[in-house]
Amino acid sequence: MFFDLLILFFIISALQPAVKQKLLATSRQNLISKLEKKNKSRVIAIIHRQETMSILGFPVMRYIDINDSEEIIRVIQMTAPDTPIDLILHTPGGIALAALQIARAINKHQGKVTVYVPHYAMSGGTLIALAADEIVMGEHSMLGPVDPQLGKYPAPSVINVLKQKPLSEIDDETLILADISQKAISQLENSILEILPEKHSLEEKERIAKTLTEGRWTHDFPITVDVARDLGLNVSTEMPREIYQLMNLFPQPVRKTSAVEYDPRHRGEQNNY
Repeated sequence: MFFDLLILFFIISALQPAVKQKLLATSRQNLISKLEKKNKSRVIAIIHRQETMSILGFPVMRYIDINDSEEIIRVIQMTAPDTPIDLILHTPGGIALAALQIARAINKHQGKVTVYVPHYAMSGGTLIALAADEIVMGEHSMLGPVDPQLGKYPAPSVINVLKQKPLSEIDDETLILADISQKAISQLENSILEILPEKHSLEEKERIAKTLTEGRWTHDFPITVDVARDLGLNVSTEMPREIYQLMNLFPQPVRKTSAVEYDPRHRGEQNNY
């Protein structure tokens, strides 16, 4: 009898994570469905968290990749052309090709596209946000520069080497990197001109593209709501409460014990997530 109970205990313990994950997935779908009915839109979430491997237990960073772009493009193709799209974006960035594929698909969609950034959408995430008709950010949310990165070096910094030293003192590898860097920046500038909404004038598009790619800031520079508005982006801070509720359904199991402690029973009127 004891061994039967012990086996049952191990079976329940083994199934518990799968059941918990299934309940979370169901809760996400229900909340997304609620948002779609409320806004009469198609809701798509790109939420990248660090996830813990189920066996070895070490963290793995998620980012925008080709699988994301393929899936999102399929969803957009399945959406009626005049149906608004609400894209919830939480990502450190990722592969530029994948981000540009998503941005171009958003740009071509006839209905209004709104990108919600509850916390941050850096690098490739910012590229996607640029294609939207409206960007909704939390008061403390961040976007980021999109200057190309060649391995461990920012492309603008590689080009700056040519300005600091005579060509005779620069090695061949750096010269090659500088050539690729210039091409990468030019290509990305042209892509931004293509994906920015038509409500921007050509002069505005060129200014935005140059500012975000020229290396004015470090790649992790936080573009706040005020900076984004100064750039000329259409940014609102009217973040729906349901967006933060959805974020709560994407737990980040990196630490067994959270470093943040608070009383969840205390709920203010304005921040009742």
